[in-house]
Order: sequence, then structure tokens, then C-alpha cells
Amino acid sequence: MRSFKTFSLIIHLAGWLLFMAFPLLFINGGPDNSDPLLILQKPAYWLFCLTYIILFYVNAYLFIPRLFLKKRYIDYTIVVAALLSCVYFLQPFDRLLHNTDRPANMTMQHAGPPPPSFRQPPPGNSKMPPLPPPNGQSMPPQDSNNRFGGPDQRRHIDTTSLFIFLMIMALSAATKTVQQWQLTEQRAAQAEADRASAELSFLKAQINPHFLFNTLNNIYTLAITEDKNTADSIMKLSNIMRYVTDDVTADYVPLQSEIDCIGDYIELQRLRTGKNANIEFMVTGDPGRKKIPPLIMMTFIENVFKHGISKNKSFFISIRITVHENRVNFFSQNQVFITQTENNRHGIGIKNTKQRLGYLYPSRHVLNISNDDELYTVMLTLET
Repeated sequence: MRSFKTFSLIIHLAGWLLFMAFPLLFINGGPDNSDPLLILQKPAYWLFCLTYIILFYVNAYLFIPRLFLKKRYIDYTIVVAALLSCVYFLQPFDRLLHNTDRPANMTMQHAGPPPPSFRQPPPGNSKMPPLPPPNGQSMPPQDSNNRFGGPDQRRHIDTTSLFIFLMIMALSAATKTVQQWQLTEQRAAQAEADRASAELSFLKAQINPHFLFNTLNNIYTLAITEDKNTADSIMKLSNIMRYVTDDVTADYVPLQSEIDCIGDYIELQRLRTGKNANIEFMVTGDPGRKKIPPLIMMTFIENVFKHGISKNKSFFISIRITVHENRVNFFSQNQVFITQTENNRHGIGIKNTKQRLGYLYPSRHVLNISNDDELYTVMLTLET
């Protein structure tokens, strides 16, 4: 943010220095004031520059936010018309131009004798008879509204000052509008990020109790049967809970932590399922420093043991994790043993995982889930 403000300040300074250089480059005041340093000493020069600088910022930071952006268009139009009238009467450009041209004009007027029509009367004679018209032409009647300074002389319109006024007002309005649009976009992006973060937190809050509930059920089953592996199961559950409570709050965790949690969970399931289970768990490649979202794979592991085990039949489960240089592949396959009651219950784990993948891996993941020939297969690829 600070660098953006610094960059904006530099742009403003460069723009106004360029604007203030225009009079120095294009106004030639003659031999007496052609030096730019002499023009800088003219009050008319600073009047010209400050007029438009003040107009720019007053319009951008006062009238645009308080009137135009609040849809007070009539009030804003009245203010612009008043400012236009001030520029019309102030005539900053004409003042600058005439102020720098005056010495040159005076030099030209005294460069030679005055024209005959303006000859001074001879000494001792305060009046001089009018000169006869050339070639017998009649003299035009005197007009009090002529262009030589009569009492009804019309006011000159400084079109250049008015044009610069319109350009400055349009530029300041465009600048402020773009800033307001950028601010709105930033707020929308921040709101979207906050919404995504809130949804992820909500999804995690749903996953954690769901996962722990099933695991505690497994431990309960071992306890009521007085299984000798109950203590070992409690230790593995402790490791899992440590991972869930400490690491799951982050958006990404080390891949090795997820693999360790999966291993402990599978060992818990081995103790519960007994001899009927044929469980294959393989990890290929070096997890290294790779990171993934927490419980992304665990959700599918949990689903495997929820619907892929049977108390009366032998069953097999295959789980493979392959780590490549730029991606991680997850594969799981199991038979499906679903009772009518379980079939009518729709879990939230898989749905939430799909949403999390969409948030955290947009266009960087592939998830294929198939259920053919009573085999449930999950293939997930994450680009890392």
C-alpha cells in the first residue's frame, strides 16, 4: 500500500511539472523576457498554474466524492458552472500571455515615427484640423461601440483558459472515478477472500467432529470387547487428534503429516477389522517439503473404511500415494458394503472436500470418482 501511494505521488508530481513547463516552452516573450527564469518571476505565471492545480484537487477530493458520487448531480453542475464563471472572469491564460507580451509590444510602438493619423499637433496649436480622406472618400461615422476602446467595448473571451478548465475538470473526475473503482474492486476481492476463508473454516469445523466421531466409535468397539490393542489404539488416536487440533487450522500442512495421520488411522482400522481385512497401503516417492490442505486425503480414507468393510465377508482395500516432482497422486479402491440405512444417509465429507479443492486448487487438481462393479475408486491429482 505504501509503495502504491509513493508511486501515485510521483505520477502527480511528474504530471504537474510537465503542465507547469508548457508556458515556459511555448510562450516567447521577446528579447526582454524570453528567459524562462524571467517568466517564473511573473505573478501571472503562478496564477495560471495554481488556478488549475487547485481546481484539480478541489474537484477530485471535494466535489466528486461529496456531490457527484453521491448522485447530487444538480448541485455538482451548479458548482462546476460557478467555477467556470470564475475562470471566465479571471482569464489566467490571457493574463499570462499579455503579461509576457507587453514589453515586446512597447518596443514595437517606439521603433519608428508614429503613423500620420496619430501625429501630434504643432506647438502653440492645441487643435489640428482633421486630415482629408484619401482619394476623396468620406470618413466613416464615429461609433461609440468600436473596437478601439469605446465605452461599450465587448469583453474578450479567453477560450484557452476555458478549454484547459474543462480538460482539468474531466481529468480530475476520471482520476477520482478510477480510484473509487479500484477501491470498490479491492473491497470486493477482500470480501470474496473473507467469504472463502469463512467457508473453509466452516468446512473444517464440519470435518473434524465427523472424523473424530467415527474414530471414537472404533475405539469404543475395541474397549467393550476388551481387546488387548486398546491402549495402542488410544495412542494412535492421540497422534491423530494432535494432528487434527494443531495442524488442521492451517490452510496447508506438510504432506508427511497427512501421510502419518493416514497410517495411524489405517492401523486403528486394522485392529478393528481383524482377519477379514486385506488392506494395502503404499507410499512411493519422497514427500520432502511438499504441502497439501489438511484432511484432504483423510476424507477419502475415512469413506473407504466407512463403506468398504464387512463383518461377515473378506474384503480388500487398496490405498496408494505417489509423490512426483510437481504433483501428488492419491488412489484408493474398495468394495462397497452399504446397508439400506447407510444408503439413505448422505455424508458431508466428500462434498466438503470437493468444495475445498475448488477453493484451494482452482484449475490445479483432477478428481475422478467411480462406482463400477461394486468397486469404489478415487483418483486425485494435486499440482504442487
